[in-house]
Amino acid sequence: MAAGEVEGGQAQEPEAVMETEPEMEEPRSFKDLGVTDVLCEACDQLGWKVPTKIQVEAIPVALQGRDIIGLAETGSGKTGAFALPILQALLETPQRLFALVLTPTRELAFQISEQFEALGSSIGVHSTVIVGGIDTMAQSLALAKKPHVIIATPGRLVDHLENTKGFNLRALKFLVMDEADRILNMDFETEVDKILKVIPRDRKTFLFSATMTKKVQKLQRAALKNPVKCAVSSKYQTVEKLQQYYIFIPSKFKDSYLVYILNELAGNSFMIFCSTCNNTQRTALLLRNLGFTAIPLHGQMSQNKRLGSLNKFKAKARSILLATDVASRGLDIPHVDVVINFDIPTHSKDYIHRVGRTARAGRSGKSITFVTQYDVELFQRIEHLIGKKLPAFPMQEEEVMMLTERVAEAQRFARMELREQGEKKRSRNDNDDDTEEALGVRNKVAGGKKKKRKA
Repeated sequence: MAAGEVEGGQAQEPEAVMETEPEMEEPRSFKDLGVTDVLCEACDQLGWKVPTKIQVEAIPVALQGRDIIGLAETGSGKTGAFALPILQALLETPQRLFALVLTPTRELAFQISEQFEALGSSIGVHSTVIVGGIDTMAQSLALAKKPHVIIATPGRLVDHLENTKGFNLRALKFLVMDEADRILNMDFETEVDKILKVIPRDRKTFLFSATMTKKVQKLQRAALKNPVKCAVSSKYQTVEKLQQYYIFIPSKFKDSYLVYILNELAGNSFMIFCSTCNNTQRTALLLRNLGFTAIPLHGQMSQNKRLGSLNKFKAKARSILLATDVASRGLDIPHVDVVINFDIPTHSKDYIHRVGRTARAGRSGKSITFVTQYDVELFQRIEHLIGKKLPAFPMQEEEVMMLTERVAEAQRFARMELREQGEKKRSRNDNDDDTEEALGVRNKVAGGKKKKRKA
């Protein structure tokens, strides 16, 4: 087993872990790992025939009652690796408010909840999602019913711990941090400290992530006791079946190159990552003006709109999802064929999470990163991190240039629509930020042209 023990409990870095390569052997079943029959049936109904590498490594250790640091590339079945041991422990000692799963993003929280509900439906497990962007009162009522599992983002959970009468986590038995590197870094530092102060020290703690920074104080803060490290990806890496490319382009022609690639690879489904909410919205409008079925997902949208966008994309009703890094972590959308880094990520590790949205669960996929004259250093850092030089994506420059006129007109419309959205929001203080509704700008422009002709 590729699990070594960290000697001396909290004070030791995970680098001191002894690791062995997993032995090659016949694929094991969940029953072989020690999973109880009723949960094996649930796995079967979900179509999980054979456990993934991280599940083979982590589940037996978790069932022995050990703390775990699980490192595995994205799309490798991490959720199952912590959900099954928790549900099995819950079967043995049924109790309300049994487990807490912390995640950095709202969408990931809903996804984990779906897996808990699916695995635990036959044994009557109730889970509740506690995230921002949703009515606090409804969440308080859900917490009053004392679910077995709470899946939460740190900020909103602290809010309830401080303000919801009668709610506490003093009986908690399991704490899971999914995408633990994000949760343990500065983003959520104060919230995590507050949560760790009010939950029992006598509990099981699981840290799972695709990328983990090896800082002593982070592990001490997570209060792990003598943890076992289950690693199926020892260094930062991307999936083998992922074809990764870059294109080097002048910054002012980025939109034209994007349109060219979407035309070249038509028939695929795309996730396009932008660095800001505004650019996500602008690019979605631009593509819609050019007839593409594009839909945005970013932090300034209401939670209902965000889930709506995600569901339309998951259901293949839209083929292009434009997103900020809110969607780069952990989201499992099986059919993403191509990831485009329209804006290069400033943190190299985010690159791994972004491109991990494709080539999941053994399928192949492509990623294309746009590199402008301003991004060369960031791009070199990414190549250094993943330890390979990426090839250039084959392009026909003259075909791209033929698109510039149409793209320039679509850019103009997109700017007008953005402005109109901004005015609507200010006047109604509205959260109407989906590009699905026709905003009428094109009609106005077209109408204006007709009037001029008549005159």
